[in-house]
Amino acid sequence: MVIVTSFPLFTILLSLFSGVLCLLLKGRTAKRYTFALELVLTGMAAAVLAYVVQTGREFTYTMGEFPAPWGNEIRAGVLEALMALLFLTVMICSVTAGHRFVNTDIDESKVNLYYALLNLMTAALMSVVWTNDIFTGYVFVEILTLTSCGILIVRELGRTTLAAVRYMILNLLGSGLFLLGVVLLYSMTGHLLMEPMQHTITELAGDPQILRNLTIVVGILTVGLSIKSGLFPFHYWMPDTYGWATPTSAAILSAIVSKAYIFLLFKIYYRVIGIKTFEMMPVRNILLLLGICGIIAGSAGAILSNNINRMVALSSAAQIGYIYAGLGLGGAAGYTAALFHILVHAVTKSQLFLTTPRLAEVAGGSLLIRELQGSGLRDRDAGAFFSVSALSMIGIPVFAGFSSKLQFGLAAVTVGNRKLILVMLALAVSSLLNAMYFIRTVIRIYTDSPLKTERAGHRADFILPLMVLTACNLFLGLFSRVAADLIRTGLLMFG
Repeated sequence: MVIVTSFPLFTILLSLFSGVLCLLLKGRTAKRYTFALELVLTGMAAAVLAYVVQTGREFTYTMGEFPAPWGNEIRAGVLEALMALLFLTVMICSVTAGHRFVNTDIDESKVNLYYALLNLMTAALMSVVWTNDIFTGYVFVEILTLTSCGILIVRELGRTTLAAVRYMILNLLGSGLFLLGVVLLYSMTGHLLMEPMQHTITELAGDPQILRNLTIVVGILTVGLSIKSGLFPFHYWMPDTYGWATPTSAAILSAIVSKAYIFLLFKIYYRVIGIKTFEMMPVRNILLLLGICGIIAGSAGAILSNNINRMVALSSAAQIGYIYAGLGLGGAAGYTAALFHILVHAVTKSQLFLTTPRLAEVAGGSLLIRELQGSGLRDRDAGAFFSVSALSMIGIPVFAGFSSKLQFGLAAVTVGNRKLILVMLALAVSSLLNAMYFIRTVIRIYTDSPLKTERAGHRADFILPLMVLTACNLFLGLFSRVAADLIRTGLLMFG
């Protein structure tokens, strides 16, 4: 057996082991160990991606060598490997760039606990990405929920505790609905592995009555994971959750965790229900409408916000809307646009959340937009990286956001009819609204201020990871065809 075929399992097991180990280490040692681990895991994910691209075929790893229905499987194709590489890259950049705020925001005695939670979260993320078993997906979705609440509440502020409790309540509601959907699918098919489930569902879907029942089940699964990922109208937990978390937590939760839920939902559509059966259901049209509503509502909320973290958080709600709108458009072009935007949003949004606290730090510690005047001049590194991400979110050419909106436009043209007009209007309105609040903020941070504060120094531990994220942004903007072709290849393997 080629050793690389064991790497997906290693990314899970090493992360689980490291979560326990970090509890026994001191805070500084746990931080260094976590950084080294994430570096190794990123290398493994890159090796898996290179292997599946080179061989042109996916592979499965059967746990314990037991066949279905007793065995559990890990599956690695281009899409899984690409998402694993993305999640781990953003994770290591967030851990590195935000570690200084972890030391100041979290009690010294709990820093090792924080990194233990991050390692357990990494294990859950990798399991959700690689799993070929829908119930295993549910188990690690729950672990992901608990660790997400943990990295929120460990800051021990009144607002973070309130945000964590609200996040927990809504996410448990989503988890309950998702579990209900899993149970119903199991009762209908007798399987938990994705491929056998799809074969059975394809046979059953020929009966109109069973198709209606399947549509209800898919709706339950969709609502459950939509709550957890923040689709309109379930996005109101985002401002407090992201706004009061320590920067590393905000970057990870917004850029990675919400995308893991969406990717799992997409796997269910494609590999459990079967994409042809899914496209027979009205769920797609509902996703398109809710996605467009999310784009407009999130952007409008960001304009009205006077706190930069809340503004970026509400912007995340709009970007989640883009992804669901792509799923709603359907077809290879729509799914490619949705998955491409997951890549774009992950690298861009993490960069925004990692730069805002540095801008606030040189503005007297205030996150109010009106108090940030001149902060980009006092911390030139944070100002430049924030501006790059802001321009990308608006959709300025060269940056990733432009390529993403172009993908959505092409997908809409492919679909045609009324959806074309609807999506084009949403793209135009969203771009205008994005420009209104991001350009306003960029102008504010670069307007000279009479406030005399010390200029921020250059820190390699901040600059290097942000340069990596910026390079990813420019790559997705300038060489979008490479990423889009990888996604299309992955879709063919999914089928």
